[in-house]
Amino acid sequence: MSTPVVSPLARGTLGRRLVVRVVAIIAAVCLVIGLATLVATNQVLVSQLDAQLDIVQVREPRSDPGRDREGRPPGQDEVGNPIGTLKLEVRNGRPVATLLTEDGLTTPPSSVVDDLLAVPRDGKPHSIVLDGLGPYRAVVTQRGPTLQVTGLPLGSVTHVLGRLALAELALVAAALLTAVLVTRRVVASSLRPLNRVAATAHAVSRQDLGRGEVTVGARVADEDADPTTEVGQVGQALNHLIDNVEHALAARQRSETRVRQFVADASHELRNPLASIRGYAELTQRQRDQLPTQAGVAIDRIEAESVRMSDLVDDLLLLARLDDDQGVAAEPVDVVESVLQAVQDARVAGPGHRWLVQVPDEPAIAMADPRRLPQVVGNLLSNARKHTPEGTRVTTSVGREAGYVVVEVADDGPGIPDKVSGQVFERFARADSARAHSTESSTGLGLAIVHAVMEAHGGWARVDSAPGRTRFTVGFPAVDEP
Repeated sequence: MSTPVVSPLARGTLGRRLVVRVVAIIAAVCLVIGLATLVATNQVLVSQLDAQLDIVQVREPRSDPGRDREGRPPGQDEVGNPIGTLKLEVRNGRPVATLLTEDGLTTPPSSVVDDLLAVPRDGKPHSIVLDGLGPYRAVVTQRGPTLQVTGLPLGSVTHVLGRLALAELALVAAALLTAVLVTRRVVASSLRPLNRVAATAHAVSRQDLGRGEVTVGARVADEDADPTTEVGQVGQALNHLIDNVEHALAARQRSETRVRQFVADASHELRNPLASIRGYAELTQRQRDQLPTQAGVAIDRIEAESVRMSDLVDDLLLLARLDDDQGVAAEPVDVVESVLQAVQDARVAGPGHRWLVQVPDEPAIAMADPRRLPQVVGNLLSNARKHTPEGTRVTTSVGREAGYVVVEVADDGPGIPDKVSGQVFERFARADSARAHSTESSTGLGLAIVHAVMEAHGGWARVDSAPGRTRFTVGFPAVDEP
């Protein structure tokens, strides 16, 4: 199973989270600095406007309309006052207001006068909003019997703040874009050692460590296993873990080798005494009429159990040889012919079952051992006979699948329980833990032999079971494609 290549900045990765968080922090800092800058600039500009307001309030405007003797327009006497200056004087309860515009002095609307009269009379500048004129900064002063209100527009302040805010937004956007580009590169570069460690772990995970002599060759490089860094600690820990796994696998392999050798030796040594037992039992059977009844029954049991013991020893010896990587003698074999012969034998052994065959008209040639192919099919049919009740329909079919000649044995029996369905190809998976509908003895090695023989052929074996439908399928490498 191949491991998909994940981009260091893909969704959900550590690199992407780091980039997002760093950019978010930079954005928050820029926002705070920008707001602080706007507030400070506003205070400075308002202070400057208040200082200008102090100067303007001591200047006297010309309040009489028309032109003076020298022909100058009204407002020339207010040199230095900004456009929009407002002045209100209250003498003897009569308010007189003037507004300096680009055309000179004018009289503001009465609503503006009312707003000016509402300014607190504490001698401090206040920000107000005048009807039709917008925001102003105004101060009230008392000069003897005369109450004077002076106001200057805040438009220049808001204009400067607006332009400053736009400039800050542009700078923040440029800073965030730069931060994203730079952070991506820095994070990707910083995560390369971690990615190399992950690649080593993936390489180890793809190795088949289930059986046989295994050497885990993958290791984290020395530069990625420096214990002074966080990634190096992970790399060093992974190397230690791989070393421990390799030592455990070596110990397991030594143990399995000893067990296989013992089984092979024991099986080989048991064949001769078992053959002697069977021979003496058969010899005694010739004089059955001269033996007491109990002795005859005992001889029958001795002969039956010696046959069963011989079959078990032969199966164990075959499995030991297959485990020892002694391959099969594969040659082109017609699978259809072997299947037909095996089904015929099954009909004789299990007349209470319904045996059906579905094979193609033309031969299906596969690379197989002519001795082991009938054994595989026979074990599958025997398994169906022993583990299903009489009357069960067993269908054996031959087909092709992706370069393999496929043999399928399906029955409509009760099925295999889920808790043991994944163990049917294990050794000594006995019938009493799965489907048991026959008193015929079983070694529990039939399906294990099927699996081992198929692996030796470079093929495969699998099972699919549900109540009312159990299907065993094996695949032999095909010689030719249709």
